[in-house]
Amino acid sequence: MQSSVSSQPNIAVLIVAAGAGLRAGGGVPKQYRVLGGKPLLTRTLEIFARFNGIADIIPVIGADQQDDYSKALAALPAELQPRIGTPVMGGTTRQESVYNGLCALQSRPPTHVLIHDGARAFISKELIARIIAAVASARAIIPGLAVLDTVKRVDSAQIITGTVPRDTLRLVQTPQAFDYQHILHAHQQAHDKQVNGLTDDAAIAEWAGMSVQIIDGEAENLKITTPEDFVQAEKMLMQQCWDIRVGQGYDVHALVPGDHVWLGGVRIPHHARLSGHSDADVLIHALVDAILGALGDGDIGVHFPPSNERWRGAPSRLFLEDAVARVAARGGFIAHLDGTLVCEGPKIGPYREEIRAKIAEIANISLDRVGLKATTAEKLGFVGRAEGIEAFATATLRLP
Repeated sequence: MQSSVSSQPNIAVLIVAAGAGLRAGGGVPKQYRVLGGKPLLTRTLEIFARFNGIADIIPVIGADQQDDYSKALAALPAELQPRIGTPVMGGTTRQESVYNGLCALQSRPPTHVLIHDGARAFISKELIARIIAAVASARAIIPGLAVLDTVKRVDSAQIITGTVPRDTLRLVQTPQAFDYQHILHAHQQAHDKQVNGLTDDAAIAEWAGMSVQIIDGEAENLKITTPEDFVQAEKMLMQQCWDIRVGQGYDVHALVPGDHVWLGGVRIPHHARLSGHSDADVLIHALVDAILGALGDGDIGVHFPPSNERWRGAPSRLFLEDAVARVAARGGFIAHLDGTLVCEGPKIGPYREEIRAKIAEIANISLDRVGLKATTAEKLGFVGRAEGIEAFATATLRLP
């Protein structure tokens, strides 16, 4: 069920996602790194897109991140994509990025604005609702957690110089909510006076003389920054998706005169080709049936019937992309794909890793979640006579 807040119908959200974020590893900014089959930013956007009562959702991205952002937006369910506004280009610091986002809202000014880190994808709709309800009667509301561990002050030699009372300390989170005109004015002042180094928007509000109130945050509202955080995030995602499904798939296609075969999305030179209505990629077809079987959603022939001329000669990756999207639409993710090819030729060994990488790319999962084996039929049967190729597949899914 979607949440709603009728008392504040004109609320905007800035999703700040312009940073380089390379400490988390993966070779891309952390907000675009895949988590459970979706870019991290996609998961953050989806939470707010499913929350009623928000007028505008505006991402703030890096100037060189348009391609990554487009992929993240495309990974959203199609019905939610119109909820996301045109992205704003960020600056060289988070402070500049937020200021750019606030300025972009001036053409359609909200009454209040929520400013949220794109790398916090586990915030609950309950916390969003509490923050919006609280900011209705205050100029600035931020969530925070009490400090449970003892805090020590140390000098440059790492010698303890004192113990800090922890009862007055809080670990601050986002989204931070503000009266729009007041936080815009605060950012404008900081920008004009070149006041930098303020690490969050509450600090800018405090510097400008605003009173900022803290409400209880959530331990699950994790900001993902390091590789260890991604490990923790995967564990959290596993806890949410505890329904483990396993499906199996099988396909076979005849070999006819030709010069190549498609296997796992890879074009492999061969003295024959596979016969079929599409490109006859027997491995992908088996994987698609395995995923659909785990979902209880028919088979490849139901969704892509050979009687439909639209699919004549079509690349089979389209079928796998569709199956992956069906998993995402159910709120789940693919935990593992495993395939076995049975053929006398071509030799699969030289192409094994390329096939695994292509399947991982299409399914939006890491390479270690794709298995591939190959064997012959020992000259037995139609496969042993090199008249066709068989494929067996297993898909393991996790659903809420």
